[in-house]
Amino acid sequence: MTLGEDTRRWVGDALEAPVVAAGPLTGGVASRMLLVRVEDGREAVLRQLVADPWRRHAEPLLAREREVHRLLGGTPVPVPATLAVDLRGDRTDGDPSLLMTRLPGAVDLVEPDVDALAAVLLAIHAVRPAPGEWPRAYQSWAFPAKRVVPPWSGDDGLYREAFARLESPAPTYDPTFLHRDFHPGNVLWHDGTVSGVVDWVETSTGPADLDVAHCVSNLAGLHGVATALTFRRSYVDQGGRLAQDAETAAYWQLLDLVGFLPTPDGRESGAPAAVLSTVWAAHGRGDLTPELVRARREQLLRTILCRP
Repeated sequence: MTLGEDTRRWVGDALEAPVVAAGPLTGGVASRMLLVRVEDGREAVLRQLVADPWRRHAEPLLAREREVHRLLGGTPVPVPATLAVDLRGDRTDGDPSLLMTRLPGAVDLVEPDVDALAAVLLAIHAVRPAPGEWPRAYQSWAFPAKRVVPPWSGDDGLYREAFARLESPAPTYDPTFLHRDFHPGNVLWHDGTVSGVVDWVETSTGPADLDVAHCVSNLAGLHGVATALTFRRSYVDQGGRLAQDAETAAYWQLLDLVGFLPTPDGRESGAPAAVLSTVWAAHGRGDLTPELVRARREQLLRTILCRP
């Protein structure tokens, strides 16, 4: 892929060497992800927010990611380091950009090590920023406009019960440092161990249950409900603290699952289904279809609501 002249110059200035190559990285669904190489052989990763809604909010998103990289540097959580950032795209051909170090490893969507996933999430939740450095409070992705039975529903009453449960005020929680978009697609593996956690633009303060719930929802779609619930049990078995009463635990899982539903105009959260299918196939999951993933999440919803 050819970089624009301004972007090429900006990357070269940040790395103090001319750019000699740039190519796409698989896996990004909210951004254009590029591997860039400079004349002396060093490599870095360039993230550019080119699609809405992320592009509209690029300035706070990339500023948050830069701050999280700084905050987590030196902690047990393996994260990239920010090398340069152009929040508005003034120097990068109009595309808001963040240049970061390249971590070893790759995404693995085929063989999930749920114990290792739980362990790294525990390390994230153990982070305690200094006063004034905690990230913003979490935002719900299950806003009222999404509380409409989706067209693929196999049981309309199932969704209506979930919506009704979310009418209650959010439960109280112990403030926890959250990744907020933790799932297998944002974890890198090298030699069988976690080598990196990426995509920190949604980092928030909130309940640990919400990070666990988001990973559970994703694992259910990728591998089925049994694998997803095994991850949750592993998090607790390794010392993680989640809501003790079933009603509260269900609330956070329902909040996350409803967040995946489309708005009334038919737009689903996150990347379009066609984009996700391409990403899944690129990572060896040609068996996955949007229909299968939705059906598995519906089964998780059924399990959470104790439906037969």
